[in-house]
Order: sequence, then structure tokens, then C-alpha cells
Amino acid sequence: MDAATSHSPPVPSRARFLAPVWHRLLDRIDRGLLSGAIDAQLPDGTRRLIGGHAPGPVAIVRLVRWRALWRLVTAGSIGWYEGWAAGDWTSPDPVPIFDLFVRNRAALGNVARAKHVARLAVWLGHRLRRNDRSGARRNIAAHYDLGNDFYREWLDATLTYSSALGVAAGEPLELAQQRKLDAVLTRTGVAAGARLLEIGCGWGSFAATAARAGVAVHGLTLSTEQRDHVLALGLPEVTVALTDYRDVAGEYDAVASIEMVEAVGPEYWPAYLSTIARVLKPGGRAALQFITIADDVWDAYEGSADFIQRYVFPGGSLLSASRFRALAEAHGLAWQDEQCFGLDYAETLLEWRRRFDRAIAEGRLPERFDPRFQQLWRYYLMYCEGGFRGGGIDVMQVTLVKAG
Repeated sequence: MDAATSHSPPVPSRARFLAPVWHRLLDRIDRGLLSGAIDAQLPDGTRRLIGGHAPGPVAIVRLVRWRALWRLVTAGSIGWYEGWAAGDWTSPDPVPIFDLFVRNRAALGNVARAKHVARLAVWLGHRLRRNDRSGARRNIAAHYDLGNDFYREWLDATLTYSSALGVAAGEPLELAQQRKLDAVLTRTGVAAGARLLEIGCGWGSFAATAARAGVAVHGLTLSTEQRDHVLALGLPEVTVALTDYRDVAGEYDAVASIEMVEAVGPEYWPAYLSTIARVLKPGGRAALQFITIADDVWDAYEGSADFIQRYVFPGGSLLSASRFRALAEAHGLAWQDEQCFGLDYAETLLEWRRRFDRAIAEGRLPERFDPRFQQLWRYYLMYCEGGFRGGGIDVMQVTLVKAG
């Protein structure tokens, strides 16, 4: 996770002499911002309102160096992050800029997507992090094994690292997280005495919820940190194993999987769904929660790699709901009762960032995470929040039912 490693092409020298080129690019962005606006301070000290054609979010951005635009148009979200890390652009609140580029994605086209050499380079790098059995372990460790002492400083007390449901102003995040966990359990349709498989058990908040209802839970994880935490909970109804989902054996009354399939990757969706179909009893139900990306940008997304895949979650991939649904049905799993709640994820991320900022201010993050790492993760939380507010990504719960 070396944020100093750049995948952007070399920046043209004497960028200030190319100012007319940058202004033409700003003209292109101006035309593409059909709603919302950017209040931009340019490197020459002038200000320009970009967009503003219809109501929407307003982002305040200071372009410190013209090369920020070069990074954006050649390396997309990776280049835009690298420009921010290098101080090429600043903002008092970057969330609206991410919101705007997602909200106006159709009109903006490929203006903020990686191109040519940069696109090929990041795609090849992403492919090298594929989620075969050994790769999945490495990828999970890179993200989740940063340490329980890291995550506990900014997640809620149960270490629930997924979107809450029905987030309300003034309500503790823990209540909205429990609402989500209860909703997933309800979808499984199980009662006391049932056996449930959880694929990707995290730090055990769902397993604990099911155990309180008298359900026996077998949790799977590839994270040693998560495994150790779940074991430390000491719940007799809960077992946990460092097991790849492809290798699980047995038959279960139900399956739950909360924001784990993002770590699977499209290449392995059939294996993931095949596992669910194989372990479920006839008539059994699988309750899933996952993050989706709009179908209108799926091809561009799948054909490259973005900032998160490069710097935060190697091997990760959001889902195309339509493609994933078709595969589920092909595996004999009926798709029922889908519910989307992307704005709840935006609010969850905002609360996580507030907690993260407090942890930084109070010096509670482990010393091994230097200021550069801390700023990378702040950017990650803001980037995700903007995506959910802009509507290009969403979070969904769905129930998959195996034929009886």
C-alpha cells in the first residue's frame, strides 16, 4: 500500500504553458456537469465555476498545479488520488467532487477514466491480484489483517464493517447496524436449533446476533485477526474456521454473507454461487448483502482498476446486480425481495470518518500507521461516501432461495 508509487504517466513539463489545453479540458468537464458545480481556484489564481447548469452538490476545489488535471484524464481515479496525495489539488471537503463525477457519469463519459497505457498497466496489476485460493488469502490479509487494534478505534463496538440500515440523525450507529443484522437474520428464515453458514464472518457481529436466537453458526474467514476475535467472543453456538468458501463441506439450513462477495471477483462468482447452492438444504435461504455498481459503467469499471482496487482492497470488485442475478438463477437460486439502501451507506461512511478523525486527533491509531496511511484511509472513506451519494454505487440485500 505504498501511496508514493505512481501509475500516472509522466506529467508534461512546463505545464503552465499548456494552460489553454487545461482550460479546454475544463470546458469539457463544464459541459458534462449537468447538475451540480465545481467552484474552482486555478493555479494562476483565478476562479471559475464549472457546471452550475442545474441544482446539485457544489464542490470547492483548489487546483494547486495543472498536472492534477493531467493525472485525472490519463489515470482516472488513481491519478486523481495521486494528485491529492502529492498536493496537486486540495478541497475542504472532497466528498462532493466524487459525488459530482458519479452523478454526472453519463454526460462526462471517459473524461475521468484511465486511458491507454495507464489503463492497461492498472488492469494488468489488478489481474495479478486475482482471487484464486492463494491470492484470496493474500488479498484478504492486506485489508482485514491490518489489525484489530486499528479497526476497533473507528468501527462501532461490535466491529461491524458493512453498511448499517435505516441510519437516522442522532441515533447511535450501533442501533442501525443491529437493524441490519436483524434484517439479514430474518431473511434466512431460521429458528432456534437451525444450522447456518456465514461466508465471510467478519468480527462476528452477525454470528453473535444469530447465536442469541439459538442458531448454530459456522463462520468462514481468511483473516487470522478476525478468526481470533470471533474465538475470543466465547460463544458456544459459534464456530469459525480459516476456510476458503470453495472448500466448505456439509449441509446447512441457511447461508448468510454480508459484503463478502466483493472480495470474490467476477471470475469466481460462479464458484461462490455454486457453493451456496451446494450447501443449502432444499428450500433453504441465503441472505446476502453486497455493493453494486451501475450497469451503465460496468464495462469501463471491469476493464480497468480504480483507486480502491489499487491502494486499499487488492482483488476487490463491486457487483453488477443484473449479471450476478442471472448467475444466481442459473445455479437454481431464486432471487427475492431485493432492497437497496445506498444513502444509508453514505451516512455509515460519514460516521466512520468522524470516528476515524477523532481517533487520529486523540492519537489512538497504532503507531505503525503513519500520517500518509491515515490520509489514504480518510480519502478512501470520502471517495466511497461520494460514490453512494452520487448514485453510481449502491448497497443491496437480497434473498436467494434454493428450490425445494
